[in-house]
Amino acid sequence: MKKILLTIALVASVLGLNAQNRKHVANFSLFQQYFNPALTGYEGSMLKTYYRNQWTGFEDAPKTIFASAELDLADMASWKKDGLLKTSQDDTYNRQLEAKHAFGLAVMNDRFGPFTENQVNLSYGTRVRLSEKLSLRWGAAATYSSQQLDVSRLTTDEEADPEFENFNGQNGKMSKFDLNMGLMLTAENFYVGYAMQDIMKGKMTTGDDYLNKAFPQHHVAQAGYRTALTEQFGVVVNGLYRYDDKLEDTMEGQVKAVYQNMLWLGAGYRHNLAYSVQGGVRLNQLRLGYVYEVPNGDAKYMDKATNEIMVTYNLIPVKYPKFGKKVTIW
Repeated sequence: MKKILLTIALVASVLGLNAQNRKHVANFSLFQQYFNPALTGYEGSMLKTYYRNQWTGFEDAPKTIFASAELDLADMASWKKDGLLKTSQDDTYNRQLEAKHAFGLAVMNDRFGPFTENQVNLSYGTRVRLSEKLSLRWGAAATYSSQQLDVSRLTTDEEADPEFENFNGQNGKMSKFDLNMGLMLTAENFYVGYAMQDIMKGKMTTGDDYLNKAFPQHHVAQAGYRTALTEQFGVVVNGLYRYDDKLEDTMEGQVKAVYQNMLWLGAGYRHNLAYSVQGGVRLNQLRLGYVYEVPNGDAKYMDKATNEIMVTYNLIPVKYPKFGKKVTIW
């Protein structure tokens, strides 16, 4: 295998010291539960997945595969009663105000140069009705992650780097259990909230100590708003802010134009890191989306684009309105 280029080697060395590879998701608004467990089941009972090929064509660049399943008990109750969920304006069913419990399972595989990480996330979300239009959601998630370092594939910027000298050509392995918690204020047309990830800061770890004491708490703020502009067009705005004391802050946002609750086109910006354009289509219970991302700012030395493909599927049939004053796509 060819040697990893210096830019990748430098980043990989930093990852070894900080135990971090912050996972960026251009379509973050469709995978809210990964960032905040309070949003588990927010869009109903669904299967979701995405594949992200970062810096396409760059040797040993990051590649991420994510898959999740969410079960909202409100869906099950409505399905038993009517056999079909409904979301048009004149229907009485309102997911935000109905049953109070949802459960989720998410798995992720992330590869970056000599590093491989696997994650499992078990989440629970519940909600309390505050008014006819508002609900307060709370959630928690138990997380497990395993990291492996293939030393034979590691190229560092410093020969005989003391951070890795004890491996003597052997692979490094480490596992971690932790906890995430979050709160969300939600309505039919907006959500806003805060979550804390890795609350225990990696205190429950096993394996090699090359990542020991390198797990900070992550602070996550999310917000989204959607509205209809005409009977056929709507607009959706989403934002995400993340902070920890190792990698500091990252802020990103996106705007989508939605046509008949079936098609969307949008653009996004990750501060000082990337611009993106995206599009997608809804086919009954199935949603397909694609994002093309171009690095800029601190990442501009990477002249390779990123491709991200996502698929979601409603487990329970849902009737979505094509016209009127309601937008259903986030």
